[in-house]
Amino acid sequence: MIRTRVGYAGGTTPNPTYKQMVDHTECLEVDFDPLIIGFEEIVKHFWRSHNPNRGNYKGRQYLSIILFHDAEQKEVIERVKESLEKSLAGKIDTEIASYRGFTLAEERHQKYYLKRYPKAMERLLSYYETHEKFVDGTLVARLNSFVKGYGTLAALKEEMAGWNVPEDIRVELFELIDGIRW
Repeated sequence: MIRTRVGYAGGTTPNPTYKQMVDHTECLEVDFDPLIIGFEEIVKHFWRSHNPNRGNYKGRQYLSIILFHDAEQKEVIERVKESLEKSLAGKIDTEIASYRGFTLAEERHQKYYLKRYPKAMERLLSYYETHEKFVDGTLVARLNSFVKGYGTLAALKEEMAGWNVPEDIRVELFELIDGIRW
């Protein structure tokens, strides 16, 4: 992944907000490099990471939805869905729709789980030149996932060892996360 951000998508109402989503759904926007991870793997992860049945959601705000940008992505989504339905012997109720835009959620929703660690936030924010770079940072996304309970620091460091960044930056990032008290 290159970055993840939370926001609102899937609807037609201009300028949705958390309090005025209307026909939008809370979504995660994923920017990725297809040379590092394929779209199909992201789609599989999407369905492994939540309950995709609409009956489990209250209203459109928390709906299971996946958006595609083109016919190729739509085909991948439908193929993975069909395969999962066969293996689960059940129907997946995720809405599949064409991407029509994304509105970034308010600041308080970005990197939500990481914000429960104020000392980590302080240290990370001081590392990034701008708040936008912090929100868009791959490391920050990974740490947000880590504090939510997905993965370990050891696994994160192993992944980071393979990142295509200069060695001095990699060392800096290791020192940064080693200096945080989790």
